[in-house]
Parts: sequence; structure tokens; C-alpha cells
Amino acid sequence: MLFSMFLSFLKIGAFTIGGAYAMIPLIRKEVIDHKQWLSEGEFLDGLAAAQSCPGPIAVNISIYIGYRVAKKRGVAVAVLGTTLPSLFVIMIVASLFGKIANLEAVRRVFHALKPAVTAMIAVPVIQLSRSGGISIFNVWIPIGAAILVGIWQVNPIYLILITIAGALIESRIKLKKLTKQD
Repeated sequence: MLFSMFLSFLKIGAFTIGGAYAMIPLIRKEVIDHKQWLSEGEFLDGLAAAQSCPGPIAVNISIYIGYRVAKKRGVAVAVLGTTLPSLFVIMIVASLFGKIANLEAVRRVFHALKPAVTAMIAVPVIQLSRSGGISIFNVWIPIGAAILVGIWQVNPIYLILITIAGALIESRIKLKKLTKQD
């Protein structure tokens, strides 16, 4: 089990271009569809926790999945598998960067990768929107948040705090209604 987990996260870490958000669909497919280590709900809970914690989301979700599957050893194996490819690539790029940074072919490769990376980030947004209960009635919430952060440069921390406050108020209102009915 541990070796299988290591290979799964090593593969994800090695073949994901575009950062952690591009990894999410690959991690989801591996841990839900292929290995069936987590359910969709458990994965979404882990993703929410991973996004809420400081640090790289890929490492955070690896910690969550590793712990859910194989406790402390699972954490070590999943994190190692996720981070080793990046470590090796960074070491190679750092040693060669001065020599290749200004090559036209290198610039073209990175320019060509941009649409693919954009698509790899868009796919999990759409999938998570469906799984997270986004519908035609509440789609304005994430669109509004994207506009506030992306266009008007509102600090996302304020949106998180407002969301927490709103959830607490909604919970309190529902609790009062339940106590009045009894």
C-alpha cells in the first residue's frame, strides 16, 4: 500500500506542469477513481482543509490523503512522492538556468504551455463547482469573489473572513429556528 501510494504521488508530482491547482484533477482521479482511497466527499473535505492551511496546497492535500489512508507513514510517503520530482527539477533548472533562459526555443516552449496549464486549472474549478453544490442560483458567489479579487484587487482574506462570519450567522439563525420549533 505504501509503495503504491508513493508511486501514485511521484507520478502526480512528476507529470504535473502548472503548479498545485493543475495537480488537483490528477490527484482526484488517482485517489478516487483509480485507487478508491477516498470518496468524493472526503476528497472535497481534504481539499477545503488543504486550502485553509498555510503552505503549498499540493503538499497539504498529500498530507491529508496520506494520513487518511495510512496514518503517519502515509503522510511521509505521500509528501515525499509529491515533492521529490519538484526538488529534482528545481535543482536541474537552477544549475542550467543561466545557460538556457535566453534561448528562443525555451521561451517558445513555456509560451506554448500556457494554454495547457490554463485548461488544467479550469477543469478542477468546473469539477469542484459541481461537487461543491454550485448551481445557477448561487453561481454569483464564486463569480463575485473572482471579480473582487481578480479585478478590484480585494484581499482574499477579507472574503474568507466575510464567508466565515456569514456561515456563523446562518448557523445561528437556523439553530434559533430549530429551537423555536421544539
